[in-house]
Amino acid sequence: MAIDGIILHQLHQEMIPYFPAKINKIQQISDTEIIFTLRTRIGVQKLMISTHSVYNRIHFTSRQYTTLETPGNFVMLLRKLLDGGIILAMDQMGLDRILDMRIEARNELGDIHEFHLYLEFMGKYANMVLVNAQGKIVDAMKRIPPFENNKRTIHPGAIYALPTPHQKKNPFVEFDGDFDEPLTKQYHGFSPLLSTEIQYRIHAGEIFEDIMHMIAHSHQMYITSSMQFHVLPLTHLHTSVQTYSLMEGLDVLYYEKEEKVRIKQQSGDLFKVVKHEYNRNHTKLPKLKESLKEAHDCERFRIYGDLLFAYMHKIKREKIIELPSFETGELVQIPIDMRYDIKQNANKYYQKYHKLKRAQLYLQEQIAQCKKELHYFEGLKVQLEQASVQDAMEIREELSRLGYMKARIHKIRKKKKSDIPHYLSFRLDDVFVYVGKNNVQNEYITWKLAKKSDTWLHVKDLHGSHVIITTSDPCEQLLRDAAMLAAWFSSGRYSSSVPVNYCMVKQLKKIPGNKGSFVSLSTYKTIYIDPDSDHIIDLLKHQIKQ
Repeated sequence: MAIDGIILHQLHQEMIPYFPAKINKIQQISDTEIIFTLRTRIGVQKLMISTHSVYNRIHFTSRQYTTLETPGNFVMLLRKLLDGGIILAMDQMGLDRILDMRIEARNELGDIHEFHLYLEFMGKYANMVLVNAQGKIVDAMKRIPPFENNKRTIHPGAIYALPTPHQKKNPFVEFDGDFDEPLTKQYHGFSPLLSTEIQYRIHAGEIFEDIMHMIAHSHQMYITSSMQFHVLPLTHLHTSVQTYSLMEGLDVLYYEKEEKVRIKQQSGDLFKVVKHEYNRNHTKLPKLKESLKEAHDCERFRIYGDLLFAYMHKIKREKIIELPSFETGELVQIPIDMRYDIKQNANKYYQKYHKLKRAQLYLQEQIAQCKKELHYFEGLKVQLEQASVQDAMEIREELSRLGYMKARIHKIRKKKKSDIPHYLSFRLDDVFVYVGKNNVQNEYITWKLAKKSDTWLHVKDLHGSHVIITTSDPCEQLLRDAAMLAAWFSSGRYSSSVPVNYCMVKQLKKIPGNKGSFVSLSTYKTIYIDPDSDHIIDLLKHQIKQ
């Protein structure tokens, strides 16, 4: 679900103390997401604004984002006009899902100009519109020309007009509603979910004014196990609830979802290639096995040829010839191609016998290769499900080197040390723990970063991350934490009692001829872990930002 006017009202109330604020930096992280880095009286803050049709929102974020190296035209315009400017204030239009950000900025000549950056969070109509002091639209993230919507044009040069307001009550000051009817029709800012929750509470004996007072003083986000959320507990859903601060709650809800959208925007062809190669090999393998089964049955074609040559002068050419077997004396039925005589048919069977005999070795090699390819792309599918934008870039580079994809110039901003993969680093009990989330990272942390005496972990018989503990003798808690990371960043994330193998790096050996980061273990031990999302959240707090 998207945010409604009530949630936006509470977010706005929390952001008010941060303004005025100076705009230090404007960065684009996807086609619909922009980060404003602000210097406020409370410190430096990153303001996330998303105009995605489903995930549109605004909040301060503490998460790390990979920014575009070459932003779009709208962001370049914002940089030109607003960079270094001051956000004087931010106002909500009633309880509508629209914010008006008033900004003062100097032009090249040093003259001060005032702008309004209207942020509209209205589902598929979500937009960001820059308007000058005269009320004319300078530009918008999503332009809407007159031929698309003659009632409300969003286009450079047009006069900006707010959407037509509905005649509804303010739920924070008017409490005389009809609580047997949907509240979305009576009050501003209500979503169907909030309307249902309040009606449920009222029918359970609560008072509307008290509920709105609780909402007005809420600084928390309540998220159910089905990812429904609001600023008060959704008791009508009768499910478990996790509580976060408003800002952190939106990060929890949307960070990973938007990350997948970003990956597809920047590397949509990557998903297609991995899916295509996986499906191709998945379809090819049973056909190869069927061909090998037929090839192993080649001996009967040699017997057909022998029998035809032995009885050549005693038989007449027919579609099916029955001849006694040399070994058992039982009749053997031999199909005959009526276009050829008996001798030619016998030679055809000999040719088929020799062809299938040679094919056995070739098909065995093809089946082994197909299994390797299938295993490799199955691993890439798991990696992509859990990948960040940076991880996806490294997977794309890997496939480009192997010839599955064409190399291309990245739009994503590169790391300063471009030769070092973007692996995860943790500091747990004063010991460093490294986690690789793709083949490139796994290869690097295992064979280049780790010492031979370090401890290596990986889920047993599943696709997943290599994990390195930079000690040969980790304590039990450290071992369990590292095993938890190995289980979480694997295809066993949602399983229970996941087996995780561990050993010293010196006991590993690369498997020659295999794509990916596959290794064999000479000796190892196994620990069993139940992946726990709450525990992972705690561990991520110890992550070292690269």
